[in-house]
Amino acid sequence: MEMAWFIIVTVMLAMYVVLDGFDFGVGMIYPFVARTEADRRTALASIGPVWNANEVWLIAAGAVLFFAYPKAYAAGFSGFYLALILVLWLLIFRGLALELRAQVDHVLWKQGWDTAFAMSSVLLAIVFGTALGNLIRGVPLNRDGYFFVPLWTDFRPGSEPGILDWFTVLLGLTCTVILAFHGANYLAMKTEGVLHQRAVSGAWVLGWVSVGCTALTVIAVPMVQPSLSLSFSRNPAVYLAPLIGVIALGYSLYFRFRRRDTSAFLTGSVFIFLMLVSVMFGMYPYILVSTTDQALSLTVFNASTDSYGLTTGIGWFVGGFLLILIYQIYLHSQFLGKTRSDDVH
Repeated sequence: MEMAWFIIVTVMLAMYVVLDGFDFGVGMIYPFVARTEADRRTALASIGPVWNANEVWLIAAGAVLFFAYPKAYAAGFSGFYLALILVLWLLIFRGLALELRAQVDHVLWKQGWDTAFAMSSVLLAIVFGTALGNLIRGVPLNRDGYFFVPLWTDFRPGSEPGILDWFTVLLGLTCTVILAFHGANYLAMKTEGVLHQRAVSGAWVLGWVSVGCTALTVIAVPMVQPSLSLSFSRNPAVYLAPLIGVIALGYSLYFRFRRRDTSAFLTGSVFIFLMLVSVMFGMYPYILVSTTDQALSLTVFNASTDSYGLTTGIGWFVGGFLLILIYQIYLHSQFLGKTRSDDVH
């Protein structure tokens, strides 16, 4: 049952990154591709009906983590308190930018919120990528199951690392580039005209940069966290996930070259989903790896709630998950195709 909940948390977090990730990506490329007021309104309208709903996956994933693995939740939320506060404020500013920009028809007002939207999107991608790097590398857990991580130490992974080192910075940059590529593919799929052409050009460049960053990350991960490679060696079938993910990235670039916008976006989504799943299953059974003593690490077994709670919770989870899924499918199905002029306010 512990593994079942680990799969649930993994899938929900991956769904969040795929769905809210293209919102971040649109925000990151927004200042470069949307150069007129009409372009800006169209770009914002392309994510307007879905960006808020996509964040439901993050809230739901946090709730599931709290229910299934309360010790890991407590350790992670206390140790990464500063990062989580940054995420909260960045999400607030992004939401305010999307909602308040059109409330006052003044150039400085709009420019201010445009800047807030772009900067919060970039910083969210960096913070989430850096957090992923910390999870892979490990944190200095003590015997009580808690940890404190300074912003940086000697900028190298080790037994007493900081939030920032060369590996976590690499993950932050890789995440940012990949999500920018994801957002450019989405914008190309949803728009027409000059805005569409700029999004296509941006996606093509960002796609190749994503290939380079992904290659560097694949090389770096076993250097920093050898146990991840051991997990794959013990279960070779798990290699299918990153292999298919890399193939999906290749197809995304191929479809981008062929100007098949929807296929490029969907295969890019598969790439992001499978690479995240690969990392999580490579980490299994660890949730938080201790850099000081691996025996102090939090796993799906020593960090979980009791078996009765896990078993009982499955029924409630299935009902809630189906509601979220039905709502998301309905919402996105009502918003298929290009963003039309009557969607722009």
